[in-house]
Amino acid sequence: MNLHQQQLQMASYVRDPVRNPPPADIEARRLRVYRELFYSGIEGLLAASFPVMRATLGELVWHARVRDFYAAYRSQTPLFTEIGGAFIDYLHEADLDAPWQLELAHYEWIEAQLFLSADEAFTQLDTADLLEGEPTLSCLARILAYRWPVDRIGPGYQPSAPPASPTLLLVYRDEHLQVRFARLTPMAYQLLAGLNGSGRQRLQALGDEQVQAQGLALLEDLHAQQLVIAVNYLADASA
Repeated sequence: MNLHQQQLQMASYVRDPVRNPPPADIEARRLRVYRELFYSGIEGLLAASFPVMRATLGELVWHARVRDFYAAYRSQTPLFTEIGGAFIDYLHEADLDAPWQLELAHYEWIEAQLFLSADEAFTQLDTADLLEGEPTLSCLARILAYRWPVDRIGPGYQPSAPPASPTLLLVYRDEHLQVRFARLTPMAYQLLAGLNGSGRQRLQALGDEQVQAQGLALLEDLHAQQLVIAVNYLADASA
């Protein structure tokens, strides 16, 4: 074997010792150290990013899931901070015994992304008011919709079927660098996740005046928290 072939054999064995033979002439004790070192590094990163998923699945299922990811998935990123995103991609293709796993993992990964984000809260001033301008969500906030109640799933609650209504969430990082979660009503979700347009146009699309007043109050509350600003809006971009 040349050096490249030796490296491939070593990497294959460390990644998946069940399906690949160990390199010759290397003490079993030393090989075990390599296997445990590399696996522990990946498992530790994932455990820190997905603590609820780990606790909910239990140690045996969690480690089986991570070992399959470690053995089968070919990550394209060299960055430790992106391993969680690679795990999400893996879950899209994996055979999941609990169908809520993918959404729970995504929910937890959003929290990790916001916590690690180098972005800062809005520093610019509004260039328009909330009605005539275009309400714009902070880069430190996300509007999310899930089939499963991901904010409730845990060791004591693992639903077998999704509820009739989706779980709608606002997730954001506050000024104290803490990630916060808030449930949204369908009206609030429609207002914040709808098509681009001025605040007035978005509110009018909600329904009657009472609903519009509730929507405006929500925008004003988020504006006070620096989660929404208003910027100039051109109804006709070609004008």
